[in-house]
Amino acid sequence: MKKQLVTVAATAGILFSTFNGAASAHERVHTVRSGDTLWGLSRTYDVSVDSLRNWNKLSSSTIYVNQKLSVIAPHSHTEAQKSSVTTASGNSTYVVKSGDTLWGISNKFNVSVSTLKSLNGLTSDLIRPGQTLRVSGTSATKQTVAPTTADTGTYRVQSGDTLSEIAVRHSVSVSQLKSLNNLTSDLIYVGQVLKVSGSTSGTASTATTTVVSSSSKVDALVAEAKKYIGVPYVWAGSTPSGFDCSGYLQYVFNKVGVSIPRTVATIWGATKSVSSPRVGDIVFFETYQPGPSHAGIYLGNNKFIHAGSSRGVEISDMNNTYWKPRYLGAKTAF
Repeated sequence: MKKQLVTVAATAGILFSTFNGAASAHERVHTVRSGDTLWGLSRTYDVSVDSLRNWNKLSSSTIYVNQKLSVIAPHSHTEAQKSSVTTASGNSTYVVKSGDTLWGISNKFNVSVSTLKSLNGLTSDLIRPGQTLRVSGTSATKQTVAPTTADTGTYRVQSGDTLSEIAVRHSVSVSQLKSLNNLTSDLIYVGQVLKVSGSTSGTASTATTTVVSSSSKVDALVAEAKKYIGVPYVWAGSTPSGFDCSGYLQYVFNKVGVSIPRTVATIWGATKSVSSPRVGDIVFFETYQPGPSHAGIYLGNNKFIHAGSSRGVEISDMNNTYWKPRYLGAKTAF
């Protein structure tokens, strides 16, 4: 992936339009200042770089001084208010859409992030499309994310849950969750009770089966990844007709039953660090902006497969003069 230069210069600030009630279609706008980057703004406003690009119709990550950037989905406020539903008890709800963040929703409904988390019993900022959030009313108990029984360290699977999300919520790795619950795949079902703390259960033979299953899944991942060599690079692409780097990773991992987030930054945050990459791990690089901005699947022998901006899906050498100085580290989704 070629390094892109971000040109920025002096002055400006953050402009806020006034909220005049539920029917007002208002936007929050940021005026680019010296030193700003899309990566930095995505961290400041708790949104993805892809969302900033989409909302502002940017074809690259280049921004310039005094440029006005929308940092929430344009005209999303009126739509959000229309999509909320007032219950008999006077509580309003909102159904999470793709690209939503707690920060963005808090601004749509003029509440704080901490209030949203309290209303919905959330212990992290993780939300998922289709999830129904209360945006007003009295605080909820933390029944959706707390263990089923406080002293057993268990969690009851909710609709839309994945092992990776549950692992992040309870500060454990996916492999630990699978070991604790004798799981040989990432498949879980609504209502299933999972152990999220305690000692590993099962016999030695079960552990062996889990290792074999994990190895088999890695083999399947590598085989799936190689199917798409030559597919062209398409910004925001997430299908075999064209991929960007994170769209490619999400598509391939989903094909073998492993759910990961959509952007490089969120994949970095949702996966577990390893001291050195193993086959099937995700390797991260800092390219056109500070922080993790490109990633691929490690194949062994310092080779990785990824969707590059020049030649599309290809296998590259991590030791070449471009990738080696940009390497940030490796993480695992297993």
